[in-house]
Amino acid sequence: MKKLWGGRFNDKNSDITEKLSVSVHYDKRLYRQDIRGSIVHSEMLNKIGILSDEELGKIINGLNEIQMEIENNSFDFEDRLEDVHMNIESRLTDKIGYAGKKMHTGRSRNDQIALDTRLYLKDECCEIDKHLVRLIRSLMDLAEKNKYVILPGYTHMQVAQPVRFSHHMLAYCWQLVRDRRRLDFARNSSDYSPIGVGALAGVNYGNDRHFMQQKLEFGNITQNSMDTVSDRDYMLDFLYFASVLGTHLSRFCEELVLWSSSQFDFIRLSDKVTTGSSIMPQKKNPDLAEIIRGKTGRLNGNLVSLLTVLKGLPMTYNRDLQEDKESLFDSVDTVLLSLEGMIEMMKDITVKKDKMRDAVYSNFSTATDLADYLSQKGVPFREAHEIIGTIVGDCEKNNIDFFKMKFSDFQKYSEVFQEDVLDYVNPESSTDRKISFGGTSIYDIDRQLEELRKLL
Repeated sequence: MKKLWGGRFNDKNSDITEKLSVSVHYDKRLYRQDIRGSIVHSEMLNKIGILSDEELGKIINGLNEIQMEIENNSFDFEDRLEDVHMNIESRLTDKIGYAGKKMHTGRSRNDQIALDTRLYLKDECCEIDKHLVRLIRSLMDLAEKNKYVILPGYTHMQVAQPVRFSHHMLAYCWQLVRDRRRLDFARNSSDYSPIGVGALAGVNYGNDRHFMQQKLEFGNITQNSMDTVSDRDYMLDFLYFASVLGTHLSRFCEELVLWSSSQFDFIRLSDKVTTGSSIMPQKKNPDLAEIIRGKTGRLNGNLVSLLTVLKGLPMTYNRDLQEDKESLFDSVDTVLLSLEGMIEMMKDITVKKDKMRDAVYSNFSTATDLADYLSQKGVPFREAHEIIGTIVGDCEKNNIDFFKMKFSDFQKYSEVFQEDVLDYVNPESSTDRKISFGGTSIYDIDRQLEELRKLL
């Protein structure tokens, strides 16, 4: 059977050409978008007098029937027809005859695939955003339930200063808020109608592109036909979003892995999201967190893959762009799967409050509070820093418990110390002294929660 584009060819494609050309095994997921675009294109052809009302009716009915066939798994996608567009068009012609052959008037597969992927990405961005909101809300709920719990904040993986567990969870909320903004940018990048520009130069028909833009609910329209068929910036914007989101989720998962270890023992993950060992009966492994952490490699790779495909392409459409969709589809699937996994892990996580609190009483976590104490009483901060550093060094040398030092012990180092120094060395009161905007005080945690509620 001859290809739909095969008029000028005498010889069949070789087997390897056939194998390399086929994309229907992955681009068939665009069938809804392809059918929707074809219906609107046909309505436009009817509007400008190329299709009769009767022909338009046959095309619309035929396309709707094809969509039902695909969704009922009774449609046979054929590799010989290469892609989703040709499979649908060929089936339509088989069903309705002559009118089906007229549907492709005034368009190319070049603008057709640009339309399908833009519509697809707009739809998927909305779905992903719903998952992001669910994850943010679950972290907010976790923060609310454990608002007053303290744990060590770390720098260089060393105990640094006491923070609220709720503040720590909200830190990830703000990362996800920024991810939502990047997702919205990607969706807006996709919101430009490409339909009607043809292969690269425009078409020899009065295509009403603005009519089709409105029917397909695009907010904008592309301005240059050559740019339109070669542009994949909107995909790059999404893949960048996916890569950054994956990095954020990976960092969070790393902490879940650490915190659930016997060395930290800050949290317990549910049996629903952990697995055992084939040889060690005692093991409870945080596999879901590790798998999501690993997925970031795929997301980063997909971004680099498409950047590499695009970097050497001349204007306009080149067949290299067949490689754009697998990266896009894989990242969409990976993002949705990872977000579902994160939401599931947050459902039944157990926060071990006492373990977290005990960990604060290590590595001199309130040393900075003491330096600030002296500074507030008039000691230059660099001198205060040196005094507290000397205290820390002596405690380590003499195996003294920093948190059980008496007022008289502190006075040996400076007469500026008063009895209220014992409150400053206490980790329990440290967090609410962080009165700066965005700090770990309860007041500011409540403010952050309120701001997040407004944003959601």
